[in-house]
Amino acid sequence: MTIDYNKIQVHVTLENLRHNYRVFKGVSDSVIPVIKSDAYGHGLAEVAGVLDEEAETFAVGFVSEAVHLRHSGCEKRIMALLGPVDEADYVALWEHDILAAMSHMGHLKTLAELARSRGSLNIGLKFDTGMRRLGFLPEEVRQVVEFLKANPALNPVMITSHLASADVPEHKADVELQAARFQGIVEAVRGAGFQVEANLANSAGSMVHDVCRLDSVRLGISLYGADPLYGTDWAGQVGPLKPAMEVSAPVMQVHGLKKGEGISYGWTHVAEKDCTVAVIGVGYADNYSRGLSNSGFMNIKGYRVPILGRICMQMALVDVSDIMGEGTGVVPGDRAWLLGGPAPGSISVEELADWWGTITYEVFCLLGMNQRHYI
Repeated sequence: MTIDYNKIQVHVTLENLRHNYRVFKGVSDSVIPVIKSDAYGHGLAEVAGVLDEEAETFAVGFVSEAVHLRHSGCEKRIMALLGPVDEADYVALWEHDILAAMSHMGHLKTLAELARSRGSLNIGLKFDTGMRRLGFLPEEVRQVVEFLKANPALNPVMITSHLASADVPEHKADVELQAARFQGIVEAVRGAGFQVEANLANSAGSMVHDVCRLDSVRLGISLYGADPLYGTDWAGQVGPLKPAMEVSAPVMQVHGLKKGEGISYGWTHVAEKDCTVAVIGVGYADNYSRGLSNSGFMNIKGYRVPILGRICMQMALVDVSDIMGEGTGVVPGDRAWLLGGPAPGSISVEELADWWGTITYEVFCLLGMNQRHYI
């Protein structure tokens, strides 16, 4: 649900998504855009639309997301990474031609029963090679193969798994272990006569782990311009990537703050000298984290301005003294950029995530719930 009670603007540059997709086409001939969770806050239908002529397959999370995407007009193959959860999900696989990842025997048994009346179905298989979330275990591959042979209406066309730490240089050996386990699973399934597409690499895996680039790769966070290797020795392996999302909020009032005066709830910031403060119309009710209190920055007219005091439900305060000292005025109606904005003060999603104490994925998903404008 879009947050519609505020004046936040989420600006999404669709052409930058296409640019980032094409960067990864230089890594793999088959790139699957991951557009789950409303395309990481960028808009499910809009992102699929701009990539419709580029991609052959789109990946979402739940089956209900896949149905929503199909209803938006998408005619490409749609992959539901989380598989079916309830009866409606199972039925939707046939009714809306959804390729879902099956991760346990209960999935397969339910599908086999439904296939008696509904007919054949292409399916995906998810194996757990080390993430310890969803998926068959490697030692279950023989059981899976035997079940599929006994139920030919179920046609496996893809095998997938998820890398646990592809973005951590110190875990390179662990990634290679997962890849080896996965390759063994793929060989066993293919050896049983099933022609399956092998899909393992995520954004980070695509960037630095050649052994994980199999028949196709999944492009998630880097589709939106973020580098999952930021802060490591591997940063910048692929690119340059272009950020697709910028977020701004209105300046509501500008006033002075005298030396010794506290500001916002609890007076957690006390002015060490006379300064000028701008009140910005954004707060934690707008998914702008209270954890940014006294630690984050915004960008006004290309200048970084520090957040003073606690972030409130719908307001935050920043010190604009340096801008005023440069002779640049700040007045109500100006825009303060929480993400992006004009140079040289442009704020990257990696920086914002660091100040926030979280990851880029959460920043996009939360801020993207505000009203979006497409460029």
